[in-house]
Amino acid sequence: MIEIQNISKSFRNTQVLFDISTSFEEGKVNLIIGQSGSGKTVLLKSIVGLHEVDAGNIFFHGRNFTTMSFKERKEIRKEIGMVFQGGALFDSSTLEENVMFPLRMFANMSVEEARERANFCLKRVEVENRNNLYPAEISGGMQKRVAIARAIALNPKYLFCDEPNSGLDPRTAIVIDNLIKEIITEYNITCVVNTHDMNSVMEIGDKIVFIYQGKKWWEGKRDEIWETNNVELNDFVFASELYKKIRKSKL
Repeated sequence: MIEIQNISKSFRNTQVLFDISTSFEEGKVNLIIGQSGSGKTVLLKSIVGLHEVDAGNIFFHGRNFTTMSFKERKEIRKEIGMVFQGGALFDSSTLEENVMFPLRMFANMSVEEARERANFCLKRVEVENRNNLYPAEISGGMQKRVAIARAIALNPKYLFCDEPNSGLDPRTAIVIDNLIKEIITEYNITCVVNTHDMNSVMEIGDKIVFIYQGKKWWEGKRDEIWETNNVELNDFVFASELYKKIRKSKL
């Protein structure tokens, strides 16, 4: 389990996060949702240490990440996989080299062992026989698959995904959602996904945390969204006519 307590974050004179506390469940897909500019990406990056928080604490299975030294944090970072928005693959490296990168950085493996693990991960995300291609030579959806393969290369306990469906067509987005859900279930990973894609919320979200203007505005299970009276959450979730009709049919 990941637990955050009273997290606040500012950039210069602008406060972005205000006293946020919540927990993310083990072996589940936990979603952080909210409008663009709500602070959800800052929250995600703060949890993994890409941003230093101004106040509050972050716990990974009871270990206080916030108070750790750089060396101590490195041990937890070995347990973390990250899928960045856009994939963030290295353009000048092959797909195989991209997946091998964290293995070469953090794992005590020979080149052949790292290559074997990379091939396993690429196969798991259904990217086979493309090891020597470069990111520019494959589709956006395929790049996201490779990014997921790289993120799971170290057998992480925690997987963080920042807008994994960004820039994808609806059909490919569903494929990526299903792949994330399958991997989380298969390996019992604690997963935190930052998204504004309502299809992801309704299809794979186990726990939902709604961020509004830098504050935790609502949290609960996916099915509870249909019955909430939270005005800002309803405005966000049911902005489309499709979800308005679905909600009306459930009430």
